[in-house]
Amino acid sequence: VEAFERETMEFDVLIIGGGPAGLGAAIRAKQVAEKMGKELSVCVVEKGAEIGAHILSGNVFEPRALNELIPDWLEKGAPLDTPVTSDSFYWLPTGTTAIPVPAPLLNLAPALRQHGNYICSLGQLCRWLAEQAEAMGVEIYPGFAADIPVFGENGEVIGVQLQDVGVAKDGKKKDQYSAGMQLLGKQTILAEGCRGSLSEAIMEKYNLREGVCPQHYGLGVKEVWEIPDENFRAGTVVHTVGWPLDQMTYGGSFIYHMKGNLIHIGMVVGLDYSNPYLSPYQEFQKFKLHPRVKALLEGGTCISYGARVLNEGGIQAIPKLTFPGGMIAGCAAGFLNVPKIKGSHTAMKTGSLAGEAAAEALLGEGPAPVELTVYEDRVKSSWVWEELDAVRNFKPSWHLGMMPGMAYGSASLMLSRGMEPWTFKWSKKDSEYTKPAAACKKIEYPKADGVYTFEILDNLIRSGVNHEHDQPAHLKVKPEKSKVPLEVSLAVYDGPEGRFCPAKVYEYVPDEQGKPKLQINAQNCVHCKCCSIKTPQEYINWTVPEGSGGPQYSTM
Repeated sequence: VEAFERETMEFDVLIIGGGPAGLGAAIRAKQVAEKMGKELSVCVVEKGAEIGAHILSGNVFEPRALNELIPDWLEKGAPLDTPVTSDSFYWLPTGTTAIPVPAPLLNLAPALRQHGNYICSLGQLCRWLAEQAEAMGVEIYPGFAADIPVFGENGEVIGVQLQDVGVAKDGKKKDQYSAGMQLLGKQTILAEGCRGSLSEAIMEKYNLREGVCPQHYGLGVKEVWEIPDENFRAGTVVHTVGWPLDQMTYGGSFIYHMKGNLIHIGMVVGLDYSNPYLSPYQEFQKFKLHPRVKALLEGGTCISYGARVLNEGGIQAIPKLTFPGGMIAGCAAGFLNVPKIKGSHTAMKTGSLAGEAAAEALLGEGPAPVELTVYEDRVKSSWVWEELDAVRNFKPSWHLGMMPGMAYGSASLMLSRGMEPWTFKWSKKDSEYTKPAAACKKIEYPKADGVYTFEILDNLIRSGVNHEHDQPAHLKVKPEKSKVPLEVSLAVYDGPEGRFCPAKVYEYVPDEQGKPKLQINAQNCVHCKCCSIKTPQEYINWTVPEGSGGPQYSTM
């Protein structure tokens, strides 16, 4: 029990996360209040140093939700100035070949059509959305990390408590110590993005995942390159499947040409892969050595690097969306459309619906309900639910392998379009698909050349990652899992966290007696959240560090 009372600030609507879901919620709540001619205080809290600092996405943006939220976005200067002009899809059987999928065949699947979409930096779009929100009176506080929920007398969420600042590694208060204040809201909207720490805690407390499949994830590893004029084609979109991933590993690559001679290039690897020796980062570096990719990057410069997990569970893994005192929106709930590899439009739409539900309830006649179940009803009657339902069987079919997965997925997308009378389900978490190291073959990756491919620590500089060094590690081994790193992860799986982490946070080093111990280099963390998902038995508890810590993405 704390011996002091923390400072508080009160709002009508409190939103955690300054991404498309959170900003969509804020803008829509203000729009409803304006239409009703009433005042509504709305606050957005963002752990990144600025809006967009922790935003990473492909990104080919589908403007459907933005058209609904801000119809005149073009006149208002939204940074969407690279419309998609061409779209290609390749199967890479080997490291030297590429077989194109005919465009007419690709266009048979509505989920794969890119016409009308825009290549953009989602971080830049979020900064623009923040400007629109602030112009409407939304209070936005970047650089403040929401640490834990605050509960009311009846067990309902009444806000969040910010992370304390100025605590040393040993837990002692430093001279500049400042207790995190409590931000209170009549409704709290969690829009933290994929695997949000508060959202996960709330799902567990209120048992929101009862009756749904475990969420599945992919890890996206991405670079931004500036390339010569002769290699650049503004508006070009390219996706691939196949090499360098094996037949049983879900994943693929993307290459997007954005104005300014920028290439957004990356790879997504499903975290339900089985071989503990696989490294998503190294698979991506290897991909860039394909002759066609290498030729594209020739003469170019890598200017940015980052990584982030994304949801791949689809509609089968969506939790209950409301709880006493709040709602969960966007990727925190899992609204990514897997075959589209898009979640920004569904995040913005679900965020908008949450903001709308909150504003209408708080400004309506009579007392507002503590739990706004109308929000989930509206999501399930929206185009978001319809869209996800139509593609629900695409990703699960890949558990049979790439070829059966492509065959079934293509038939589902192009022919039945989600009308199958069945829904594939699963019961295992991503970490439970990992096989013991003794049953798997070690993977040897090419040595980085420093021109096309890079060592992790060299690339990490391009993420701008920075944390206050003298603070408690925000990556914590769960107390009840304290023996798992050495007795399970290292002994059975040969320490996979040293390979799947795209920031070299985890390594096993000798202690003073020469015995191995787990070393956590938390200052390297780019907040991808992969460790909380893929470590054996999910032994890592990912918590927020001091506000402003983490990557500083500018063009992601």
